[in-house]
Amino acid sequence: MSDKHESMVVWTPSEETLETSRMERFRTWLEEQGLGPFADYHALHQWSVDELETFWQKVWDYCGLVCDTPAERVLGSREMPGAEWFPGMKLNFAANLLRLAEGDHADREAVVAYCETRPVLRRSYGQLKADVGAFEAFLRSQGVAQGDRVAGIVTNGYEAIVAMLATTSMGAIWSSASPDFGVGAINDRFGQIEPTALVAVNGYGYGGKVFPRQEAFRDLVAQLPSLKCVVSIGQLPDDGPILGDRVTTWEDALAAGKGQAPSFTPLPPDHPVYILYSSGTTGKPKCIVHGSAGLVVNHAKELMLHGDVGSDDRFLYFTTCGWMMWNWQVSALITGAAVVTVDGSPGYPDLNMLWETVARERVTHFGTSARFIAGCRKAELKPARDLDQSHLRVVFSTGSPLLPEDYDWVYNDGSPEVLLGSIAGGTDICGCFVGATPLLPVRRGEIQCRFLGVDAVAYGDDGKPVSEGRGELVCRQPLPSMPVRFWNDPDGERYRDAYFATFPGVWAHGDFIEFTEHGGAIIYGRSDATLNPGGVRIGTAEIYRQVETIAEVADSLVVGRQIDGDVEVVLLVVPAEGQTLSDDLVQQLRRRIREGASPRHVPKHIIAVDDIPYTRSGKKVELAVARLINGSAKEDNRDALANPQALDHIREQCRAAGLLDGGA
Repeated sequence: MSDKHESMVVWTPSEETLETSRMERFRTWLEEQGLGPFADYHALHQWSVDELETFWQKVWDYCGLVCDTPAERVLGSREMPGAEWFPGMKLNFAANLLRLAEGDHADREAVVAYCETRPVLRRSYGQLKADVGAFEAFLRSQGVAQGDRVAGIVTNGYEAIVAMLATTSMGAIWSSASPDFGVGAINDRFGQIEPTALVAVNGYGYGGKVFPRQEAFRDLVAQLPSLKCVVSIGQLPDDGPILGDRVTTWEDALAAGKGQAPSFTPLPPDHPVYILYSSGTTGKPKCIVHGSAGLVVNHAKELMLHGDVGSDDRFLYFTTCGWMMWNWQVSALITGAAVVTVDGSPGYPDLNMLWETVARERVTHFGTSARFIAGCRKAELKPARDLDQSHLRVVFSTGSPLLPEDYDWVYNDGSPEVLLGSIAGGTDICGCFVGATPLLPVRRGEIQCRFLGVDAVAYGDDGKPVSEGRGELVCRQPLPSMPVRFWNDPDGERYRDAYFATFPGVWAHGDFIEFTEHGGAIIYGRSDATLNPGGVRIGTAEIYRQVETIAEVADSLVVGRQIDGDVEVVLLVVPAEGQTLSDDLVQQLRRRIREGASPRHVPKHIIAVDDIPYTRSGKKVELAVARLINGSAKEDNRDALANPQALDHIREQCRAAGLLDGGA
């Protein structure tokens, strides 16, 4: 269990919050229909998992979601994997996100877009809907059809939102990556899904510098033979568009379809809307396919009920388009709120930038990473003293566990009146298992609760719930936003292996978690080898693909070192025969990883070793090295290693480099 100090209450909902929050209104609404009574949030949660079908139907109704044909029932099959949600329904994802773009609300701000390279852009719901219709018409004119993939190499701004909504309005499938990814990393993703159209920026700004990408993306286009058209966004206004045939500028594409309305094509509930990607730890990233009905109803629950986001609110989540938080952020349009996007460095011109934007735009809901909050703490920022926070009600944090000290900073110097909502889930469900609720206090170092409709518990190795302490985070009943499938996985074997191989019929998420006596949760990190520097999940295979193309490197292994609530990437290198790990080679490695993968993949430490440990079946043993570097007392099965002496040498080299204490 967490200690008494960490469980200290640091925020309590006001009487007004308890009476007026959407979660409380939902609870009261249910009781008025003869359901309940619900003594508290935990009773409401228990009902939501005991009466799963009734709960999700009530969420759909209460949140005002729309469909063209109602479902025959909420759940057909309950089997996992393969649960069948809302059979018989016909709906459109984009229609739900734009359901309030009518009447008086059409003139309300929908998107406010900040970036380092262009002036602030403001668009109303009416303008957004018009641009969505125009861009859909352009895509259709280029031969894009229902079920086709539209890929975006885009920044977190207005064009990405328009392109996604136009794509999903017509029944095509949206998939995005961040432009700071290398061409190889992008092709590892988009090459698998064979997109028909590509929407890409001509470059981007970060930290006061500009990074033109026209030539790199021209090369990428040549590697994607399925493309029928390319749309170039002028993110760098002084630079030209992406070079090549079949390229149209963003402005010309909108002009070509001007005046056309979105089709909002009715589609089955499991029709794909997004393809997201796993981190690529053991090879090319898995292509995770998310369906329309499950995603829209789960996001409505998470944002409207747990997040308390409504039509008068202003929502800013600092993210990139290569992270599922972008998809989560855009779903705030369901609520009628204004979505404030920020692209660029969170530390440029200084760490106050995001807090200043929150104050200037009267943001009510601000989302960021645990690393950013830790950075503000270490820099001794005091936005509570220096800036107007009167509108801010909720601060979301995700990407990695939030340290108890970061709770202290938020409630002392950050924004003392807010609900600090540490939320956790992932790309796999494009949502959350645990997180925030306005009906419970916030405890230092603790996530508040299991989310409604989420039957999450901690399992021991025996496949039974642990009575106390840490275990594997599992979900025992279906959740609507579980993937409908993986791309190019016709028999579903890769999907089953990813989540259901450990405990058949039960979703195993890969996090180590503890549920506390308060009903809260503490996450201790991933139970696999995925890296999380700065709260951004990256895969070791993406680094290997860069490192092991360098002739001077014979072999390598990469792990994460946990320090100060963050993760440092540690790269172990076996130099090729006759080579040494010189300063020049270190710089070459850093440069190759930065250019071929992304700046986030660049290791903090690069260390020369004699050998890399392998299993007898020829697999690199990342977890054993990760445990060694992180000082775990857990003994690895050395008999399973083909060369266990490699671990001993790695221990010596890491200690010499200062990564281990004397007793490790």
